[in-house]
Amino acid sequence: MPRQHSSAIDPEGVQFLRVSERLITARFISAGIGALIFLAITMVPLALKLTGVWGGYPAWLAWAAPAVVLVIAAWEMVLIPRQVRAIGYAERNEDLLVRGGILFRRVMVVPYGRMQYVDVTMGPLERMLGLSTIHLHTASPGTNAVINGLPAAEAGRLREALSARGEAKLAGL
Repeated sequence: MPRQHSSAIDPEGVQFLRVSERLITARFISAGIGALIFLAITMVPLALKLTGVWGGYPAWLAWAAPAVVLVIAAWEMVLIPRQVRAIGYAERNEDLLVRGGILFRRVMVVPYGRMQYVDVTMGPLERMLGLSTIHLHTASPGTNAVINGLPAAEAGRLREALSARGEAKLAGL
């Protein structure tokens, strides 16, 4: 049985839906590519030191830079599954709740009547994994919410539902 954790900022009685576990794979791939790029850059002084081209470069620094990149990449790989499992959303009668964060938890409330438009995007990696990202745009730039890692069908359903609810709320004003 999975452990249920709730935060002091989570509203009572709200069941959050989690995003797809495939987002973990997408983030592993993105983080891995970034780590490889930084590792290649930090390996240049080491390669120059080992070939004798840059003999005056401190050996400890030539080895430390790639080691730091590897440690940070490993730490990021450990955190990614927990970060993805912390992302959730809940549809209520009047608003949408978006939750995220491990250390610094955040619950954003987006009232349907304040939504200007709902945008669904799908990058190449997301498309390969069948995922989408929903952007909820409001008049205030500070309340624009993003839900990453939704299955494409769920993103389409959520876009239509949120648009319909937003239009209904605006028509009722």
